[in-house]
Amino acid sequence: MTSNQQQMTVDILILSNGPGEVTTWVLPVVKALRQKLGNDREKVRISVVLSPCPNASGKETEIVASYPEVDRVQSATHFFPFLLWGKTAANWDWRTQGVVLFLGGDQFFPLVIGSRLGYKTVVYAEWEARWYRWLDSFAVMNQSVRDKVPQKYHHKITIVGDLMIDIPQCEPKSMLPGENSQELIGLLPGSKTAKLSQGVPLSVAIASYLHQKRPQTRCVIPVAPTLDLTTLARFADPKKNPIIDKFGGISAELVNSNPPYLKTSTGVRIELVTQFPAYDLLCQCRLCITTVGANTAQLGALGIPMIVLLPTQQLDAMRSWDGIPGFLANLPLLGSLFATIINGLVIKQGRLFAWPNIWAKSEIVPELVGELQPADITEMAIDFLEHPEKLQKIHDKLLHVRQQNDSAQQIAACVLSQLPK
Repeated sequence: MTSNQQQMTVDILILSNGPGEVTTWVLPVVKALRQKLGNDREKVRISVVLSPCPNASGKETEIVASYPEVDRVQSATHFFPFLLWGKTAANWDWRTQGVVLFLGGDQFFPLVIGSRLGYKTVVYAEWEARWYRWLDSFAVMNQSVRDKVPQKYHHKITIVGDLMIDIPQCEPKSMLPGENSQELIGLLPGSKTAKLSQGVPLSVAIASYLHQKRPQTRCVIPVAPTLDLTTLARFADPKKNPIIDKFGGISAELVNSNPPYLKTSTGVRIELVTQFPAYDLLCQCRLCITTVGANTAQLGALGIPMIVLLPTQQLDAMRSWDGIPGFLANLPLLGSLFATIINGLVIKQGRLFAWPNIWAKSEIVPELVGELQPADITEMAIDFLEHPEKLQKIHDKLLHVRQQNDSAQQIAACVLSQLPK
């Protein structure tokens, strides 16, 4: 190998943690990195090291390992020995030149690891950039993050937009049904236990009620990559999820055919799609019924009308707050109590929860909060389906407020700027 070729040999080490980060941050960024830097592993190697996360599903390592752009991945189990002593469980070798890219966890981690490896550092910061005196470069979500940093460090900061919604756009379409168009409804019950315990029974009951009044409607659940089908089906089993009785008592069982589906106790079939990401499927939906969370941002970015649900039958379902509220809501033993109190206070404030509504500072998509019943939600869905001009209006507003960006490409450019010329 010539000296020039040796100079081009670099490692990119990505630090990440939870299910949201590895699916909505790591995936688009590794694709963008390969587009800019090529697929020659002898020149550019991409490694991912995961750190512990309270919201982890346990499947993060498997998900990242499935990305063809990534060469190697280490699970969160082995993170702290790597942080403290610099050795991975598999005793990875490291090239002399590289970049540590932070995509989730604690911003202190890239500072330590970058210093130990002698690599430059790039940090993606959603809300706050920390350790800016010592870290090399920041890709931040918006101007407000930049404004929190002293002026003398602004040269380190690039505004790249919201990485969570850096997704392919749907082809422009009309919400008005054509002669041969199908009526596909997406049901997004969540991916974490607290949300699934309510979201799955609600979805099952809504699909059942919809079929009674509009048998031409197909209901489909895009299954989160962190969730296996057996676990999903458990939340539709009344023996394992007593909350089902609060939503009308309609249960379902898993049918492991090809493709798999849930069969409700009323005989309705709910298709299960495990392809990830499922943007092509979602773009075919005339309407989605979803829990709160990052999925509302992605549906909004795709321009897909939605009904956003925040049922309060189990008030401790949301535990993803930032700062001290998030810490308290995720404490062992007392977390459920704190989550109930915090969520009760937040709901009383009358704040907006769906990301498109937050962007617009008004309710573009309906948010239903309270002790929700599937029959009422179904009636609202049917009203939208019978009045497609309402869906078209929401679709147009979503396209107007969505934040278009190429965050992943810009982050990849930040990484490239830190590599040796």
